[in-house]
Amino acid sequence: MNAMIETRGLTKRFEKRLDFAGKLAKRMGADLKDEIVRAVDAVDLSVMKGEVVGLVGESGCGKSTIGRMIAGIMPATEGSVYWQGRDRNTLSGADAKAAKLAVQMVFQDPASSLNPRLRVEETIGEAPLVHGLVTRAERDDYVDQTLLSVGLDPAVKRRYPHQFSGGQRQRIGIARALAVKPSFIVADEAVAALDVSIRAQIINLFVELKDRLDLTYLFISHDLSIVEHVADRVVVMYLGRVVESAPTSEIFARPNHPYAISLLASLPRVEDRKRSFHVVKGEIPSPLAPPPGCHFHPRCPNAFERCRVERPALREIAPGHVSACHLNDLT
Repeated sequence: MNAMIETRGLTKRFEKRLDFAGKLAKRMGADLKDEIVRAVDAVDLSVMKGEVVGLVGESGCGKSTIGRMIAGIMPATEGSVYWQGRDRNTLSGADAKAAKLAVQMVFQDPASSLNPRLRVEETIGEAPLVHGLVTRAERDDYVDQTLLSVGLDPAVKRRYPHQFSGGQRQRIGIARALAVKPSFIVADEAVAALDVSIRAQIINLFVELKDRLDLTYLFISHDLSIVEHVADRVVVMYLGRVVESAPTSEIFARPNHPYAISLLASLPRVEDRKRSFHVVKGEIPSPLAPPPGCHFHPRCPNAFERCRVERPALREIAPGHVSACHLNDLT
């Protein structure tokens, strides 16, 4: 069975070249060089039709970068994104257009992701019109129906983004994504910028839309409690690499990788209210100079010599449960 979305060796590097002053200083003997940020490092990821995959990890681990590459907003440095078993880079014509429209993104900050100069009806109705999904005569009714689908009154479509609350703006962002009839949604920290009282409403909206429109989600979040609630499977990232992936119930009950264990141990629960909580010790290393071998070894309490020199491969430790840790070879 082919995955709806699959990445193979997906890599993203950001390069900062030396400017004129830097080059001059280097010629005069300064120890300067181009800076390369390894944001995503050869990631293999798959999402099946109808699945909700939660992508979690600390800030700076590459979650949002992966989401943008999957959504086609950012090109990959290396590797490929496959849409329904076909390399998206090899598609052309109608196939390329269909694959592009099928994957849409909902961004973290609804205030900055909406054009402040466009009314809601233009924000939602422009893309369907441009791509021939509706005619100009049909656009108004189409915008009305799309707004209703996300719980907004069509009467607000003549307003500008600044006239809405944060939760309403995020609903508009979701409506914009749905307007081109996608089947796959990348939700990038889609509730992180919202008040706690509004988050549950937006999460419930995502769940409702998934069932009603037969959607598939890549749900990027740093909030483990939300991911536990909405995801079918969880993928844990650390410094640009996937370190563990398993069904949600499995990974929350039996995490394997030391980083995933530390991450989940910091999640507060009512039944553990008398337990003291410990965050992952140490600081995440700079992606400009990631540690050799296992990236987590400087912070890992169980690291040994092999961890410092050899990158661990993802291997299956239980049905549907993979982890990248050399400790699994010792058991």
